[in-house]
Amino acid sequence: MFCYQCEQTAKGEGCTKIGVCGKQPEVAALQDLLLYTLKGLSQVAVEGRKVGVTDSDVNAFTCEALFSTLTNVDFDPERFLPLIQKCVAMTETLKNKVSAAGGPSDYPEGPVGFRPDATLEGMVKQGEGFGIKTDPEPNEDIHALKWTLTFGIKGVAAYADHARILGQEDDKVYAFIHEGMAATLRTDLSLDEWVGLVLKCGEINIRAMELLDAANTGTYGHPVPTSVPLGAKAGKAILVSGHDLKDLEEVLKQTEGKGIYVYTHGEMLPCHGYPELKKYPHFYGHYGTAWQNQGKEFAAFPGAIVMTTNCIQKPRDSYADNIFTTGLVGWPGVRHIADKDFSPAIQKALEMDGFNADSNGRSVMVGFGRNAVMSVADKVIEAVKGGAIKHFFLVAGCDGAKPGRNYYTEFVEQAPKDTVVLTLACGKFRFFDKDLGDIGGIPRLLDVGQCNDAYSAIQIAVALSKAFDMEVNDLPLSMILSWYEQKAVAILLTLLYLGIKDIRLGPSLPAFITPNVLDVLVKNFNIMPIKTPEEDLKAILG
Repeated sequence: MFCYQCEQTAKGEGCTKIGVCGKQPEVAALQDLLLYTLKGLSQVAVEGRKVGVTDSDVNAFTCEALFSTLTNVDFDPERFLPLIQKCVAMTETLKNKVSAAGGPSDYPEGPVGFRPDATLEGMVKQGEGFGIKTDPEPNEDIHALKWTLTFGIKGVAAYADHARILGQEDDKVYAFIHEGMAATLRTDLSLDEWVGLVLKCGEINIRAMELLDAANTGTYGHPVPTSVPLGAKAGKAILVSGHDLKDLEEVLKQTEGKGIYVYTHGEMLPCHGYPELKKYPHFYGHYGTAWQNQGKEFAAFPGAIVMTTNCIQKPRDSYADNIFTTGLVGWPGVRHIADKDFSPAIQKALEMDGFNADSNGRSVMVGFGRNAVMSVADKVIEAVKGGAIKHFFLVAGCDGAKPGRNYYTEFVEQAPKDTVVLTLACGKFRFFDKDLGDIGGIPRLLDVGQCNDAYSAIQIAVALSKAFDMEVNDLPLSMILSWYEQKAVAILLTLLYLGIKDIRLGPSLPAFITPNVLDVLVKNFNIMPIKTPEEDLKAILG
C-alpha cells in the first residue's frame, strides 16, 4: 500500500505497511480499485453530458463512493466489494445510454472496460495495481497536482453528498467531479493546465459548500448564539459524533419521550445552534472534544454511540458493543445502521447505566455563523474604526494527534486582547473552552461552525471587505489554518482560487506537494508553514 492523503501520513512521506489512521493494506487496495473504476464511470459521464445524458443515480453514487475513501470513513473491506461491483455495472449501463443518444460506444483501454474479480481477495490483488505509486505519470510535479486534484475532489464530493441528503444539488458540481476524475487518466495536459484544474476544483468547492450551507440553514434555520453545557444530566444517554445533521435529527426524533438525553461529540457541537435541532428538550449538551480523543472519551461514555460520517477510529473493546455506524462510515465488526432506524442504538442506551447524577460543568458558545455575525456588523465595523478591534484571526481547520498542534492553543492564548478569533472545524477543540472575554459585547472567540461551514466564514470575510471597501487580502484578517484530511484540501483550494494570500498552514505541509509546486504556491499566494506563535504573531501584527 501507499497512501499520503492525510496530514499524519507516516514520516511525513506516506503509509506503506498500515495507515496511521488504522487503514489496513487490503482496504487501501480496495479504495484504490474503487477510485480506478470511478475514473471509468467519470469518463462515460463526461461523454454523456456532451449528448445530453445525465443520470442522478450516477451523480449520487459517485459522491458516495468518493466520500467512502476519505480518511477515517470506511475501514470495512466487505463494504467496498459491492461499491466496486455497482460502479462497474453503472458504467456499463451509462455507456449504453450514451451510445444510444449518439455518444461513443468505444473508449480507450482502461477503467471503462475493467472487470473486477468475483472475490474480495481477487479485488485486493487488482487494486494493488492501481495505487499512487503505480501511476505512470513521469513528471513528479504533474503527478503531485493530479493527486492534489483527486484529494480535493474527494472533499468536494463529501460536501456535495451532505447537501444532496438535504435536497440541495447542482449538476455543475457533479459535472466537474466527473471531469476532474476523468482528467486524471489524461497524459496530454500541461503543468499549467493541471494548475488550472486544481484551482477550478477550488471554484467548484465554493458552490458545493454554498449548497450545503443552503441545505443546513434551509432545513434547520440559521444558527443562533447558544450556550452549550459541557456537563451531563442524570439519565440514559446517546452520543452522536461525526458531521451529519440529518442523522442527528433522526436520533432526536426517535428518542423523543424515551427518557434519553442526546449529546454531541466532535464536529457535532455546532448543531446546538440550529433552531430546528435545539428545540428538542432532550438535546442536552456536548461531551468530549475532537475525533482523535474518541478512544478514551467513548470508553467513559455510559451510553450508546452513533458515528455519522468521518472520523471513526478503531473502537476499543470496552465500548465495541455500544458503538453504531451509519451512512458511509464502517468498521469491521461494528453494527451498521443502514436504514436510519436507530432502534438498536436506542435499545442499547436504555440497557446501559447512563449518567447517575447531574454534573454541572462549564459551557461554551456556538452559533456564530455568517447570519449571526453580520447581524451585528455595525458594532463590529464601529469597533474596528474606533480601534477597539485591531485584528481578526481565523484559526480554523482539522485537529489531530500529531505533535505540533498545541501551536494553535498557544496562538489563541497569546493573541492580544484587542483581537477577535473566529474558528470552525474540530481544530477549535484546542481552545474552544477558553474564556477570552469580549470587546464591547462582541465575544473574542466566535465559533462559526463545522468544517462544513467554511462557506460561512468566507462570506463573513467577503462582507467585511465590502463594508470596509477593500480587498479581503487588505483586511486586518489573518488565516491560521490546520489541516488533516481531504475536505480541508478542498477548502484550501477554494481559498487559493479566491486569491487569498499569506495563509499560514500547519502543523506540516502536505506530503503530496512537491518542492516545485510549493514554490508556485509561495510565489503566487505567499502560503507559508506555521512557525511559533510568538514569531507568527510578531510577523502579522508587527
